[in-house]
Amino acid sequence: MEASKRIGLVAHNAKKDLLIDWVRANAEALRAHRFWSTGTTGKQIAGAVEGLDVTTMKSGPLGGDQQIGAMIAENRLDLLIFFMDPLSAQPHESDVQAVVRLATLYNVVLATNRAAADFVIASPLFAQAYEPADGAPD
Repeated sequence: MEASKRIGLVAHNAKKDLLIDWVRANAEALRAHRFWSTGTTGKQIAGAVEGLDVTTMKSGPLGGDQQIGAMIAENRLDLLIFFMDPLSAQPHESDVQAVVRLATLYNVVLATNRAAADFVIASPLFAQAYEPADGAPD
């Protein structure tokens, strides 16, 4: 994992504003990295945070979660910030579970809420190269 991280940004509908606020609050630290995001979330982040280059995928329920999962499986993401809403049913819950499973399997850093995301960005490892001791499967 290089010093410049490849980061996925995803949020359920009820958590989009929280993710946008987190990105805005951490914009200076985040600008050194590259971003991919599911549809609506990516468009909202790009509109709210100037100077942040976000590649937008499809909307989550329309395949965006699967696109993010494919990036994980192909070793094209280092970190996934996925603000989840555990209190609302998601029409694409199986896709969400698959992304979480892939992040775990491929040793991708996963933050599912603001506290976890704050710890990740505050870590000295966030801005430096890092090689995990137990790598992803072949």
